[in-house]
Amino acid sequence: MEPAAEGDAEMLGTPDPELASTMGFSGFGKKARTFDLEAMFEQTRRTAVERSRKVLEAREREKEDQTEKEFRIPYGASSVSASRATRPGSTLSERVAVCSESEDNSHEALSGPSMQSQSSAKGPAEDTGDDDDDEDDDEEFIGPPLPPGFKDSDDDNDNDDTEEEDNNPVKKIPDSHEITLQHGTKTVSALGLDPSGARLITGGYDYDVKFWDFAGMDASLQAFRSLQPCECHQIKSLQYSSTGDVILVVSGNSQAKVLDRDGFPVMECIKGDQYIVDMTNTKGHTAMLNSGCWHPKIKEEFLTCSNDGTVRTWDVNNEKKHKSVFKPRSVQGKRVIPTTCTYSRDGKLIAAGCQDGSIQIWDRNMSVHTKFHCRQAHASGTDTSCLTFSYDGTVLASRGGDDTLKIWDIRQFKKPLNSADGLPSFFPMTDCCFSPDDKILVTGTSVKKGGGSGKLFFFYRETFQKLYEIEVTDASVVRCLWHPKLNQIMVGTGNGLAKVYYDPVKSQRGAKLCVVKTKRKERQAETLTQDYIITPHALPMFREPRQRSTRKQLEKDRLDPMKSHKPEPPVAGAGRGGRVGTHGVTLSSYIVKNIALDKTDDSNPREAILRHAKEAEENPYWVAPAYAKTQPKTVFAEVEPEDDETDKPEWKKRKI
Repeated sequence: MEPAAEGDAEMLGTPDPELASTMGFSGFGKKARTFDLEAMFEQTRRTAVERSRKVLEAREREKEDQTEKEFRIPYGASSVSASRATRPGSTLSERVAVCSESEDNSHEALSGPSMQSQSSAKGPAEDTGDDDDDEDDDEEFIGPPLPPGFKDSDDDNDNDDTEEEDNNPVKKIPDSHEITLQHGTKTVSALGLDPSGARLITGGYDYDVKFWDFAGMDASLQAFRSLQPCECHQIKSLQYSSTGDVILVVSGNSQAKVLDRDGFPVMECIKGDQYIVDMTNTKGHTAMLNSGCWHPKIKEEFLTCSNDGTVRTWDVNNEKKHKSVFKPRSVQGKRVIPTTCTYSRDGKLIAAGCQDGSIQIWDRNMSVHTKFHCRQAHASGTDTSCLTFSYDGTVLASRGGDDTLKIWDIRQFKKPLNSADGLPSFFPMTDCCFSPDDKILVTGTSVKKGGGSGKLFFFYRETFQKLYEIEVTDASVVRCLWHPKLNQIMVGTGNGLAKVYYDPVKSQRGAKLCVVKTKRKERQAETLTQDYIITPHALPMFREPRQRSTRKQLEKDRLDPMKSHKPEPPVAGAGRGGRVGTHGVTLSSYIVKNIALDKTDDSNPREAILRHAKEAEENPYWVAPAYAKTQPKTVFAEVEPEDDETDKPEWKKRKI
């Protein structure tokens, strides 16, 4: 190699250290450092095992010392010392001691697991095991068992509470607190909560729909909006869609409405032709609606049932015609009126309760024949007021007008699983609902005026044993709703109240947001003081002088020529003083004045037409262009000389 090349190689291989440090390349020329990960993991594992072994030895020594003290000290003192040793503080002291010992071993690397993981590491006898065995045994507790009666932490208390709740479902019912919303004076016949639980809507027999916002209300509990979407029709059902952006309103008329969250109309179903016999050929319902609900999965679809004997599905985007029609039939194949309808939880089934006491269930995609039906579900001639599916989708609960509550397995639909009677119902919309954990069934009862208190009954789903009851108010309980997210129970009553039951611990948000807000106080300064309103005419320069006497004002007006001018009397006759006289005020006088005085003589029609001949010749418009080619020269009839009629007798002369 040439000397120049050798010099270049030296510069490339071993750079000048000063130049390298200046340029920031001080690492050039050093060999890369390698790390053995397996060795590091093994060292970490050994360190953890060693520390765990020390913890175990310290606990064993402590235990031996305690046993020696129990033998040496009398029984009374030993019991006291033992109780002190069994308290959590003793365990904490042991841990502090072990930590101090581990801190003394400063020569060991601090790359092992934390103290919590050290307590769950393996014992010394497992040092020679494989790594897989170590991972399997990491969860084993190292050390002696805890003394009797020792509670490690608050988690044990929480577990005990949850076990008690599992054993006693009554503790899951959130009824320790309640608030009352004043809807009106008449029955609250509809309740609806959006999926998030932020807003509640109530509807009643007074045609009103009120909106309640839990986050915006204070302790005065006032609705922020009230409207009458269906004029003079009672509200029968209100429900938010699965996304919570629109509301289905079912009232006593034949057209369901859809409103947005603020109450503005989105669509209205079309009314059918009531003169068509086959209800399939009509585009909408022809009689009063009874119930309705949204599809649980498809946010644009909803369901309604009516007194015209049909159950129809609708699309929000198409208000001109229904999607499909389901027609429930009696045993004889005749039309029967559905009083309630609902979707299954997955939206594949449609169920309807009818006036003949039957419950009929269709496949949503097959509207001709029922998939399940029970003819004698409830007493014939009564209104089945509610059908609702459980959250697991296998059980159907029905609230009948025959004062019963029944639960059905749709796979064996001929006979109910359980039934409860003696639950009076006076309203065609008395409903029932399942608890969020699907173990409790809730319904309300009706009472006559002055006949006691309306109650809310809770039944255990498996055995149908009555678990609990709540006296709501001295009126019927019509609607009940148990929201799964809020864990709060909403109740609509027959005297215009909507009550919300909640528990400060078990419930979330909802009514808890508004009860903590104090009522807004009116500022006393605004109520006591009165602000002066200054207008331009209140200033002295614009102010009119105060009228002191009417007589003086009349004298001034007499001197004013404009105010004291006497109106001109109507002119009679031909007129005078430049004023034209009227010829009377009747229609005949008006006609005589304007029409009958026309003296133009049109007795000769030929002359009347030829009056316009010159103008028509100069500017032809109608006749001349039509005859321009066929008869360019106009031919008129010649005027014949009139015969002398003087010689004719009187009776031959022409009468004019």
